[in-house]
Amino acid sequence: MFDKMKQLMEMQKKMQEVKRELDNINFDITSSDGLIKITMNGAQEVKEVGLQAPVEGLDKVRLEKAIKDAYNRAIKRSHDLAAEKMKNVTGFNLPGF
Repeated sequence: MFDKMKQLMEMQKKMQEVKRELDNINFDITSSDGLIKITMNGAQEVKEVGLQAPVEGLDKVRLEKAIKDAYNRAIKRSHDLAAEKMKNVTGFNLPGF
């Protein structure tokens, strides 16, 4: 029983370490049309949003689509990073994490 508790405490310690690592990983994602760039960290915090082209002449719908696309890509990338880190800790893949 003590061994199980020790293993759980060790796993919790590793999970906290993974969280710290994810907090410190930053990555850039660009929308598929190249209009928007989002910088996000592994904890899914948006650090920066940038326009890659002048706003003049852009219609609202195109801009909204580009923002949504870049944000969704960034969320997907953060999920992939978290799953990769968790796989290193647990030894198996946790889908959707």
